Amino acid sequence: MPTSFDYDIAIIGAGPAGTACALALRHSGLRVALLDKARFPRDKVCGDAIPGHALKALRQLDPAFAEGLWQLQPLDAVRQSRLVAPNGGSLWMRWKLPSFNSPRETFDAALLNLVRQHSATEILENTALKNLQIEAGQVRLTTTAGTEIACQLVIGCDGANSVVRRQLLPAPLDRAHHCAGVRAYFENIKGAEDGLTEYFFTKDYLQGYLWIFPVGQGRYNVGLGMLSETVAKHKVDLKQVMPKLLARHPALAGRFDNARQLGTIQGFGLPLGGGRTVPMSGARFLLCGDAASLIDPIQGHGIDTAMQSGILAAAQALAAFEKQDFSAGFMLQYDAQVAHKISRKLAKSYRLMRFLSNKPWLVNAGVRLARVPGLKPWVQKAIG
Repeated sequence: MPTSFDYDIAIIGAGPAGTACALALRHSGLRVALLDKARFPRDKVCGDAIPGHALKALRQLDPAFAEGLWQLQPLDAVRQSRLVAPNGGSLWMRWKLPSFNSPRETFDAALLNLVRQHSATEILENTALKNLQIEAGQVRLTTTAGTEIACQLVIGCDGANSVVRRQLLPAPLDRAHHCAGVRAYFENIKGAEDGLTEYFFTKDYLQGYLWIFPVGQGRYNVGLGMLSETVAKHKVDLKQVMPKLLARHPALAGRFDNARQLGTIQGFGLPLGGGRTVPMSGARFLLCGDAASLIDPIQGHGIDTAMQSGILAAAQALAAFEKQDFSAGFMLQYDAQVAHKISRKLAKSYRLMRFLSNKPWLVNAGVRLARVPGLKPWVQKAIG
């Protein structure tokens, strides 16, 4: 192995995608660095829902990894969900895969601790990437502190505002495939229950929803997500709309009268998967998670797809080092794997989201149909 490189692989971003990738490489013998601009634990504005498929992906690496996460505090084990249609009708669903909600500050720090405990990965916190260059035979990274790092392969797991993507695959924001969201934490919400996630749809904003997710210790993650195309077209200020919906939505009126808001309403962006072909690789680089636009357009979650793509990126990295082939053509194998195992489902979700986006009557009808014996599994499969 050449000694002129600081590392064989540099993973940018220590969230779910980056940590899953590092854990998947733990037995590779490669010199791996995991860089993140923050020091953990750190807050990550999100819905805080950890899907069952995220835990399933982690179990594939080591069952003990997933089992240990159930000991996190705060944590709320999710048993069922309630979907409220624009007309107020409710659909109650139980999920097959065990899942939980936990603040990302807690969850992401636990994932990074797994990397510390079970791999030789060098973790570089407070290390923000400023720029990178693909050169002949190497990738050269420069941090905001001016430090230069040379490696053979870079894996961009640095989220919705990925520096790796912006510099290697620059593209304007596509609002038709992007969601804007806001969230705040609350206590003492009337009718809120542990183990129950709630989703509320309105006739005015079908291209999104409002949620109430318990995260443990009496706290609730409350948020509103909406297609950025709708936000821009109608000049929607989500930070103003969310409190109005909490007060006026027929299924929420009165529930927040005595609630206590903890902190401010904060915003974030979600690059949606499906509906278009997004490049995820090139010569000497791969993209994972939000950096690869892998958010589910219906449910809005992306932790599971981030971890799945991180594991797939690790497999592609191992193949590249085995063949000593880091060409763009060889890396396309990764795009094909992501398309087969992740993106096809996201494309179906995107088409369904667009189909329902101007049809509140159809959402109402779907909720009614789900009450008919034998039809509920079909409805649940369509949305989950």
